[in-house]
Amino acid sequence: MLRSLTLLVAALSLTLPVLAQEPDDHDKNLDVRSPIGDLHVGKDADARKAGLPLYPGARPQQDENNDPFNLGVFTESFGLKLVVAKYRSDDPPDKILAFYRDKMRKYGRVLECRGPHDNSGVHVDDDQERSKPLKCEGDNSGPVRELKVGTEGNAHIVAIEPQDKARGTTFTLVYLYKRDKKGEI
Repeated sequence: MLRSLTLLVAALSLTLPVLAQEPDDHDKNLDVRSPIGDLHVGKDADARKAGLPLYPGARPQQDENNDPFNLGVFTESFGLKLVVAKYRSDDPPDKILAFYRDKMRKYGRVLECRGPHDNSGVHVDDDQERSKPLKCEGDNSGPVRELKVGTEGNAHIVAIEPQDKARGTTFTLVYLYKRDKKGEI
């Protein structure tokens, strides 16, 4: 198992610089299929791959620091899926919140949090942590509002940040799935 994971991490570390050198070519993906596992790294993340519909009229928010990211690493003993896509809308944050609050209910109880910035993070430290329900971090104040549903090992997150009136709202869709043994979160 350790050897398989080491080989996949080595492959990933070699591919990330290649993807970073081609910022204008969002069709480039790396797919490796082998007897020890599968690896996918690409800039092909979108709302659908994050398990959510795209807010009507939203458009991708892409700049040098916010390219979409889609990572999948799966072996017999380990699996990780991470999808991150950022969008922009001319609508106010409350409309986007209402839309995603409704759409995320299919995954369970939706938690609404506030923070000073979009951290949309999920922390998975050990086996017991993955099954814990998501919770709000920090003092629950600030301009960024997050909708979270799921567990630390299988999470859907939408982070919504208001911009000035002329710029509308930006929002980030995140999906994280992690497992150890085949089929176990």
